[in-house]
Amino acid sequence: MLSYCCVDNMHDSDAKYQTKHCIFRSILCIFALHIILYTMTDKKTIGLACDHAGYEMKERVKAMLQSRGYECKDFGCYSTESVDYPDFAHPLALAVESGECYPGIAICGSGNGINMTLNKHQGIRSALCWTEELAELARLHNDANVLVMPGRFIPLELSDKIVDIFLATAFEGGRHNRRVEKIPM
Repeated sequence: MLSYCCVDNMHDSDAKYQTKHCIFRSILCIFALHIILYTMTDKKTIGLACDHAGYEMKERVKAMLQSRGYECKDFGCYSTESVDYPDFAHPLALAVESGECYPGIAICGSGNGINMTLNKHQGIRSALCWTEELAELARLHNDANVLVMPGRFIPLELSDKIVDIFLATAFEGGRHNRRVEKIPM
């Protein structure tokens, strides 16, 4: 880069002009490199939410993610005492929509209630997944940005595998992109 900016054999005014442009180009290259490194190494903050029936699974998922270096923002709930899932689903949805968290993971007893609540938000594509294959397809074909699991219907060990697959799978795009773009009202 610096050899490109060589200013030998130029008049003073040309040399000053070229030097300024060389510095500008160098700054742009450094900035671009920082962006590339940031996107390659940055682990986004994962948002978590649950109701009382999903509390144990949420805590397990949170511990697993943190042990792998992920940051988590826990929107609750914080115990097995009976609560209303919308109180925790709405703040998670808003955080995912705003970009504060990505992706989100939510858990309630059947998964249905918290999933329905999350999907009321226009920027949310929440997928209820109880198998590894469903988690993979939710990302591949639907670009799901929130994973929902049924805390009362799957073993804790399976939740680990579902989360792993959801986080590791990228959206396939192509013909699916056209369909996903038609989801918001």
